[in-house]
Amino acid sequence: MLSPSSRPYSTLPGFTRCFAPGRLTLGLFYPIEAYQGDAPSMEGHAERAQEAEAAGFASLFIRDVPLRDPGFGDLGQIFDPFVYLGYLAAKTSTIALGTGGIVVPLRNPLHVAKAATSVDRLSGGRLLLGVASGDRPVEFPAFGVDPERRGAILREHLAVMRTVQGTSFEPARWEGGALEGADLVPKPLAREVPLLVTGNSRQSVDWIAEHAHGWITYPRQLEHQELLIATFRASVAASCGEQFKPFIQSLFIDLANDPDAAPQPIHLGYRLGRNRLLKLLELLQEIGVNQVILSLKYSARPAQDVIDELRRHIVLHFPALAA
Repeated sequence: MLSPSSRPYSTLPGFTRCFAPGRLTLGLFYPIEAYQGDAPSMEGHAERAQEAEAAGFASLFIRDVPLRDPGFGDLGQIFDPFVYLGYLAAKTSTIALGTGGIVVPLRNPLHVAKAATSVDRLSGGRLLLGVASGDRPVEFPAFGVDPERRGAILREHLAVMRTVQGTSFEPARWEGGALEGADLVPKPLAREVPLLVTGNSRQSVDWIAEHAHGWITYPRQLEHQELLIATFRASVAASCGEQFKPFIQSLFIDLANDPDAAPQPIHLGYRLGRNRLLKLLELLQEIGVNQVILSLKYSARPAQDVIDELRRHIVLHFPALAA
């Protein structure tokens, strides 16, 4: 706990439960409920986490939404992401716990590193650390950050985080501070916590392929997503050789009562029947998507009913890869 580990991040339970070449698994985005407006109720979510774990979902993902911004229109899971991940870690035992993603430029890199390694340790290696540069203009002046520099700050802070996770008493300097004569603990269970970039975060595909352990992005038309996956895989091969790095996407769904209901577009997803969802997921697996994180915000049905239908008809085709 006080010394750096030599264990590869790819052997951690959170990573192995979710990702393998040629396989697709399913996750759920918090809040796991259907709601209108920007504020979920956040009731019964520990039980939803346990139901998702028992159903065979591979992961639970939460977002970092520090402030209520009327222009953004969604508070996410409301609670601080690292505090909430600690709570969910205590309520579950095997399901991966991800962030999609922590807005790194708004936080001190030592705070992010300590919080992430704490969740990593307390969950037994189930954390998948998704990071982002931020996209809500109201947040940057509130935290004293120049939004035009958020891409550069992200790169700088991630370098600091990797230094303090993987070394002992190694000096580190960044624009907002310097570490010297002290060490950040705990150290992660592996060399570092698995790191996923969310969206482009003002980085190139080549940078993401080289420096992240995977990429979380958004749904697109199949042919466009297939082209992006091919570009990402080529960039990974060019910078990292044969190393496997997963491609992950989100998907909002409103699961219709009719199992054969044709897809109708909604925000970042579809209203559709379960049979059409199954076909879509099969196609996504064929083009190289390794995980689809489902959001139920726009569901016309209660989340518990949707999870039960997914358990009985969908998840068994894309089960978690490890217990």
